[in-house]
Amino acid sequence: MAWLLPFLLGTCAAVDVDLGALFKQLASPAQSRPTASRRMRLGGLPVSEMGIGTWAWGNQLVWGYEEGMDEELRETFQMCVDAGVNLFDTGDSYGTGKLEAQSEKLLGQFISELPPATRGEIQVATKLATYPWRLTPGQFVDAAKASRQRVGGRLAVGQLHWSASNYAPWQEKALWDGLRAMYEQGVVEAVGTSNYGPKQLKKVHAYLQGHGVPLASNQVQFSLLSPRMDIKEANDELGITTIAYSPLCLGLLTGKYNMSYLPSSPVRKQLFKTLLPKIEPLLDELKAVSLARKKTMSQVAINWCMAKGCIPIPGAKSPAQARENLGALGWKLKTGEVAALDAAATKCKAKAVQNIFMTR
Repeated sequence: MAWLLPFLLGTCAAVDVDLGALFKQLASPAQSRPTASRRMRLGGLPVSEMGIGTWAWGNQLVWGYEEGMDEELRETFQMCVDAGVNLFDTGDSYGTGKLEAQSEKLLGQFISELPPATRGEIQVATKLATYPWRLTPGQFVDAAKASRQRVGGRLAVGQLHWSASNYAPWQEKALWDGLRAMYEQGVVEAVGTSNYGPKQLKKVHAYLQGHGVPLASNQVQFSLLSPRMDIKEANDELGITTIAYSPLCLGLLTGKYNMSYLPSSPVRKQLFKTLLPKIEPLLDELKAVSLARKKTMSQVAINWCMAKGCIPIPGAKSPAQARENLGALGWKLKTGEVAALDAAATKCKAKAVQNIFMTR
């Protein structure tokens, strides 16, 4: 549960939303949807400029997952693939109890149903949890092999979900050796980190580089409420791709919610109720830009991440959410619009607190 605390301490605010404009955008015909035709490099892998995060595919507490949702998730996955999205991010801790690793299992099932040529283009990046009982490199290799099996026999990127340096620094080298081993043994095609700040990132990069293992990516919370340009700059300096998780801050940057309309999830409902009043300047500017560009606020917020040079991985658990995410593709915010959003973000009374596992 500790990994939920940053979001419970994060920020977001209420604004009057033009729901009519939003629903009109969502109802746009399929043939007019933008596609992820542009490819970026994640290590040596060609990936779409936006990926899809699958934390919700198995999470009951925050996202209210039920197994009856699987068909809708299948449609969601197919819509994204049809639009050219080929990067799907998951984790072996996404789903607990009887739903352990449910996100990986669903991805594997959906990928297996694709035509062979399309199947070969999908890049799955999974995050391997830094559980306290994973103490040796071999245990991390075994975890990567299990994930590879669940997602269909090919795992593009193996990532450390978080660093142990804040609470068990003696475990850290085993994590790094685990990344090295899974890459050298060909279990994964690239390796990455998550929740690593500049100082610790430089250490793991130097260690892996010294053994001939390239560090392909660093996945961090990155949004208008968490504009971690210090991490982005460190990643750029080292030639590491920045993957932006929670680009919509659990949905708080979508503009869909206000004090009279809150999420049904108890966790998110309490969070939104507590924090909605704190970022009105930002949501007002997001709304202004979205109206000017005939986009939704979500699409503007995701596009902002791409304007900063990141690969955002917004979540999607329905075709409607996928369609909205895809609307962030095929256009670019103007320099002045990015600057206006940056300025509005600085006026907020609070920012998203970083993940408790985020290192310096």
